[in-house]
Amino acid sequence: MLIANSLAGPADLIFSIPGDQLTLPVAWLGLVCYTLQIYFDFSGYSDMAIGLGRMFGFHFLENFNYPYISQSLTEFWHRWHISLSNWFRDYLYIPLGGNRISPRRTYLNLVIVFFLCGLWHGAAWNFVFWGLFHGAFLVAERMGLSRVLAGWRAPWRHVYLLLVVMVSWVFFRASTLSHAWSFLAAMVGLSPASGIEHPLGLYADTLTLLALTAGAIGSMPIVPALGRRLAAAPGLSVEIGASAFKLAAMASILLTSVMLLAAGTYNPFIYFRF
Repeated sequence: MLIANSLAGPADLIFSIPGDQLTLPVAWLGLVCYTLQIYFDFSGYSDMAIGLGRMFGFHFLENFNYPYISQSLTEFWHRWHISLSNWFRDYLYIPLGGNRISPRRTYLNLVIVFFLCGLWHGAAWNFVFWGLFHGAFLVAERMGLSRVLAGWRAPWRHVYLLLVVMVSWVFFRASTLSHAWSFLAAMVGLSPASGIEHPLGLYADTLTLLALTAGAIGSMPIVPALGRRLAAAPGLSVEIGASAFKLAAMASILLTSVMLLAAGTYNPFIYFRF
């Protein structure tokens, strides 16, 4: 509620701007907003399903494990939408032969899996291209790109992963392939836009910046690490204080979410479409 819905507004507005009116900073702002929106939307949706299932005695596995901290696309797909990844692995990739066959056939299997993964999201060329885009990079990593990445420092591997994933989100979010290409052109400064029609300040308001900051922090395992450190600290008073703070924070987040939900407009989960 607090992050995904707050970022949905600027993301939707920016992705609706024609490519020839889109400047480089506005395009990147829209993409960063959507990158965090889709993660917190779908991750929160999955956590709700896990929690509701547990209320009825069902125990579902985690569906996301901080995917944006990955350092390769292969690692990303072990952390993103884990249930779908496992389903495609067990019911499509392994029956096709998996990686127990020749390298060429393994590469073909990966492309087939991600081609169908794109179609699963929607019968449109942008989804097909999104799936093939991921499949091509996974094949490249198996063919030797992963060995090249292993020689890079961790921050640069992380930058590589974020660039690949964020570029792919352009195809996922754009309405058509031509829209995606014009958006990418604006991202590298090839748009003729002057910035007068759609200035950056029109979209980078205080709420958006707060949501981006909270999203960046929440997409990394910072809060759990702090919680473990507090839990390991000696003393009953520290334990009681940490528990009280956690309870107060959860209650505040719940109250604020309900208030925003009541005051805002209808904003469904992205993955209700699929």
